[in-house]
Amino acid sequence: MTPSPTPHSRQAWSVLVVSTLAFTVCFMVWMMFGVIGIPLKKELGLNATQFGLLTATPVLTGSLVRVPLGIWTDKYGGRIVFTLLMAVTVPAIWLMAYATEFWHFLVIGLFVGLAGGSFSVGTPYVARWFPKQRQGMAMGIFGAGNSGAAVNKFVAPALVVAFGWTMVPQVYAAVMLGTVILFWLFSHHDASHLVPSHTRFVDQLKALKDPTVLKYCQYYSIVFGGYVALSLWMVQYYVGEYGLDIRVAALLAACFSLPGGVLRAIGGWLSDKYGAHTVTWWVMWVSWICLFLLSYPQTDFTIQTVEGPKTFHIGLDVYTFTALMFVLGIAWAFGKASVFKYISDEYPKNIGTISGIVGLAGGMGGFILPILFGALLDVTGIRSSAFMLMYGVVWVSLIWMYLTEVRRHDVLKHNPDARSA
Repeated sequence: MTPSPTPHSRQAWSVLVVSTLAFTVCFMVWMMFGVIGIPLKKELGLNATQFGLLTATPVLTGSLVRVPLGIWTDKYGGRIVFTLLMAVTVPAIWLMAYATEFWHFLVIGLFVGLAGGSFSVGTPYVARWFPKQRQGMAMGIFGAGNSGAAVNKFVAPALVVAFGWTMVPQVYAAVMLGTVILFWLFSHHDASHLVPSHTRFVDQLKALKDPTVLKYCQYYSIVFGGYVALSLWMVQYYVGEYGLDIRVAALLAACFSLPGGVLRAIGGWLSDKYGAHTVTWWVMWVSWICLFLLSYPQTDFTIQTVEGPKTFHIGLDVYTFTALMFVLGIAWAFGKASVFKYISDEYPKNIGTISGIVGLAGGMGGFILPILFGALLDVTGIRSSAFMLMYGVVWVSLIWMYLTEVRRHDVLKHNPDARSA
């Protein structure tokens, strides 16, 4: 048995670094369809709803396994669970290159999606190696592995253009296999971090009855679910809305995905310093403003003037659109960290289970939203309808947060011990 280290020990930081690397690779694989789905859409003749289902399928599995993975991490330890999880995905990733029918991609995508469950393993695994006052920072650094979505947008388009889409799953399978080996070599296990073996699955699932947990699920369905959904949706949005090449579209889409991942560590630090409540409240308001502006569709209208009819155009150009997405990515990076700071503050002895439940809600948001984006586009023909939907979801969180928290806290005051109602 490895002795429990001090906060600054080599083992603790080794676990944090190698877990963050592994999560980055897992997230890169999880977001694979966001890029290769574009040539597949043309090859298979998919409509927008089918495209949404294709991109969202891996997210479904990654979401559903989060609760059991969080519980198993509490019981068996993050090292063994994380290693086995990544190893299982390697054959499925490789087989993706040989799929030819739409249903092939859906079925294989379900197995590839297991990589998305890695968050519920790594979060409690990493957090328990650090003291409570630094857990926000540690979970924020680990959560920066969300930037795998941006890495995917840099790597996958280059492979698609140079070698065709089939090269992407082959390269990703090799990368995942290498990551499994590195993780096993440099991670550690501490038996004192485990939940007592007599804890039952059904006992831990009782947390689903806690209204506070449900509230955190709703928050996370925006800051993480929305992040996943838009990361999958943005490349094709740029291609369709602005007529960009897939490589340029992916590069601009990374302006949302990259800060949405790497800045999560800063969100963890801010949550440690000012409290999860304060950070989350401001995240929701920034999201509300950005999504309001992003929701406005490209519009031409004609008015009668003294000189006759004149036509005006209102709409976001590609630069303004990208700038707003960049700000939204930063806000959601902070929000993803602050939601899990809530959890580490209020459920220190059950982080694995609670993070699994909240992660499930966020992942389900990432599964449902792309399908709804596609359905709304097919029904309305308005691309910005995706942002209209997200704008409405943010309203729900703002109202819920105001009724249960804001009236009991001063959000402008330094309050590191802020707690939810």
